[in-house]
Amino acid sequence: MPSFDTVSEIDHHELTNAVDQANREIGNRYDFKGSGARIELTENEMVMHAQSKFQLQQMLPVLIQKMSRRGLDINCLKSGDAVEAAKTAKQPVSIQEGIDKEMAKKIVKLLKDSKLKVQAQIQGEQVRVNGKKRDDLQQAIQLLKQSELGIPLQFINFRD
Repeated sequence: MPSFDTVSEIDHHELTNAVDQANREIGNRYDFKGSGARIELTENEMVMHAQSKFQLQQMLPVLIQKMSRRGLDINCLKSGDAVEAAKTAKQPVSIQEGIDKEMAKKIVKLLKDSKLKVQAQIQGEQVRVNGKKRDDLQQAIQLLKQSELGIPLQFINFRD
């Protein structure tokens, strides 16, 4: 029986490259010269450091541009509140991965309401979709791509 998995992941290697490119551009820009502005990447979070909130607002579009050029979906980013202390400002940007239970239930309900001949089941942080025909699965993929769920979705392990 043909099936595929719906997941929400980000390529960490490409993300590292995008952050490195953004840091390089920020270091070369005239308005950031000598300010020590940088973006630090940890496992599931980035922290932007600058001298003021205004500089943080200037750094975010640079990061988004570098991510989109590398084919990364920017819907996985959630910006936190900027905190200004003394002569520095920090802003956390979290990276969302995985499909939480509520979103998985929305995906399953969307597929059931579409009257496609597929079955969807939640398996941890992914949703497995089964169907008798490959065409039904391709229609399900198109339906999920067109629906605005607010998270980036990838379709992996397509099996016949």
